[in-house]
Amino acid sequence: MSFDLAARLAARRAENLYRQRPLLESPQGPEVVVDGQPLLAFCSNDYLGLANHPQVIEAWRAGASRWGVGGGASHLVIGHSTPHHELEEALADLTGRPRALLFTTGYMANLGAVTALVGQGDTVLEDRLNHASLLDAGLLSGARFNRYLHNDAQSLANRLEKAIGNTLVVTDGVFSMDGDIADLPALARQAKARGAWLMVDDAHGFGPLGANGGGVVEHFGLSQDDVPVLVGTLGKAFGTAGAFVAGSEALIETLIQFARPYIYTTSQPPALACATLKSLELLRTEHWRREHLQTLIRQFREGAGQIGLQLMDSFTPIQPIMIGDAGRAVRLSQMLRERGLMVTAIRPPTVPAGSARLRVTLTAAHSEAQVQLLLNGLADCFQELGPEPSHA
Repeated sequence: MSFDLAARLAARRAENLYRQRPLLESPQGPEVVVDGQPLLAFCSNDYLGLANHPQVIEAWRAGASRWGVGGGASHLVIGHSTPHHELEEALADLTGRPRALLFTTGYMANLGAVTALVGQGDTVLEDRLNHASLLDAGLLSGARFNRYLHNDAQSLANRLEKAIGNTLVVTDGVFSMDGDIADLPALARQAKARGAWLMVDDAHGFGPLGANGGGVVEHFGLSQDDVPVLVGTLGKAFGTAGAFVAGSEALIETLIQFARPYIYTTSQPPALACATLKSLELLRTEHWRREHLQTLIRQFREGAGQIGLQLMDSFTPIQPIMIGDAGRAVRLSQMLRERGLMVTAIRPPTVPAGSARLRVTLTAAHSEAQVQLLLNGLADCFQELGPEPSHA
């Protein structure tokens, strides 16, 4: 018996599901060079346009000059530097919580939080469309794992009735492939009524949402009592890298003691924390970035509606165009690229079978003229490709 890897890869190619990494040969921004081709990109999660901001770059350089490059060790050995600590305090202030804990990646933050809080004899209930890192965390926790219908508080309530032990309800704040937001008030009511905790991964909400960029929890005006465990990532609207969990003193101390992905990994470079401190300052003070982004979102949705595109219900920078067939989605993405526009085709298993889509993401660094170029390109491509063949 042997691993037939070639057959697995061939099958994925035949199903139009094979993935290849585009090679970015320029900094992040609306205008990029990918695989040698200049393109106008609409596929980055750099929502506020901070990944290549001069002040953020300068903060990184200054941080490296003072603190060096590597973290050196785990946080619990000798890797917890002053910039890490200052960033945790600033993130706690952003979220209005007593403490925040810095993780090296969002995947690790989710894995660490879930597996530290629940285990055998407990229950994890997750939205069906949660990010892979949340689903993996639930499965790896050893707790009873169940998924409720997408954004459906009644479906959650039905599952809460059968829950055992400590129960953790887990949801994305903004769903990364659909762009819709979780109905946190309804989910929080159901969780609190059953003595469960609600954990929200707001990777795509921090920055674009909330009056001060505090994400979906700020958007709804909820408290730590409603959402005891709040996760955010720094590689999207913050424009840098890493992640954090914010919550009570007891929660953060529990994660420091029991979250294995936190304990057993080297801390992020201190200079990265310096850069993130600067991007956090820009995120909180330069409100024009959120306002301009909202203008672009309205422009895109109105223009797409005039073309007759099937958009999903989203007021966030994530604007998916539903296609259905994976091969058709790939072809449209290729046609757009031939016109100098980069829009990624998202296919199963990232999204459910039959729901392949073009995932448009808008950023504060885009201009209204660039969004119009995208709309013109989409109109041309859909007209050229024609209607989807009937399967009747």
